[in-house]
Amino acid sequence: VDDGVATGSTARAACQVARARGARRVIVATPVAAPDAVEGLRGDADEVICVLTPQWLSAIGAWYGDFRPTSDADVRELLARAGPVYAPNYSAQPPPRDDGAGRGRDEEVIVDPPALALPGHLVLPDGASGIVVFVHGSGSSRRSPRNRYVASVLNAAGLGTLLFDLLTSDEEADRANVFDIDLLADRLVRVTTWLRAQRWADGLHIGWFGASTGAGAALWAAADPDATVSAIVSRGGRPDLAGARLADVRAPTLLIVGGLDTVVLRLNRAAQARLRCPNDLAVVPGATHLFEEPGTLAAAASLARDWFTDHLRPTAHAHPSSRQAG
Repeated sequence: VDDGVATGSTARAACQVARARGARRVIVATPVAAPDAVEGLRGDADEVICVLTPQWLSAIGAWYGDFRPTSDADVRELLARAGPVYAPNYSAQPPPRDDGAGRGRDEEVIVDPPALALPGHLVLPDGASGIVVFVHGSGSSRRSPRNRYVASVLNAAGLGTLLFDLLTSDEEADRANVFDIDLLADRLVRVTTWLRAQRWADGLHIGWFGASTGAGAALWAAADPDATVSAIVSRGGRPDLAGARLADVRAPTLLIVGGLDTVVLRLNRAAQARLRCPNDLAVVPGATHLFEEPGTLAAAASLARDWFTDHLRPTAHAHPSSRQAG
């Protein structure tokens, strides 16, 4: 079973391993795949089941409404539903969820600061001491596969994440709102205020992760004297959109830019020169603006993870420097 097949190379390898281990019959099942990949798999599998074979596949995540990683608990529950033939030793009981002041949450939420109702997805691991609020860029949403991937890396490191839609559906209809940095920054502040009021968030250090225009909004908001954010990470961001307010940002800030994203890299270097807070500029070699090249998004996620784990702890300390990611 694969969540999507682009080239088919790993699926074919899995078929060959299954044969070598003595499988009498091999079936490949996937919801979406490239047409030529399906044809190639027919030579290694007895049967290929595929729902969609679009001519232009693009990214696998683009074909999903919900592309967050599947947890071990999800797999155990699904195997248990299939019956004892497939999962004789698994329990169908989901992991306990703490509805009080503790941790251990993975759920859809409605972020409802005054006069708003914004859908979001919250993950809060057991023992989390920090939570990162994601501020997506223009044309994106809480379902962004790239942000979801970064969130999963942070979750694995014990950090909570909140991905939410910055705008309502009516607001999104007006394209000007997508680039209204003042509006987006105000929205982020209101959502953060809502987050701090939740019982389960008591004592958590809060960070902001911004992409593209969302990074500009995060830095704009962080310049407010009352901003209480503990750390900021910008991925392929537009910090220049915060303009003269950059000098007033106090939270430790990491700027991550692709080495091949030359225009945005130049903007980030100029913006870094205006920052007075502890800061760092990390350049990911071989990456373009969306970090679509193999390994580049993983490198960016690792940089963000290290920055947040360093600064969202009670003993947080800053490391102002400039480095290049390997």
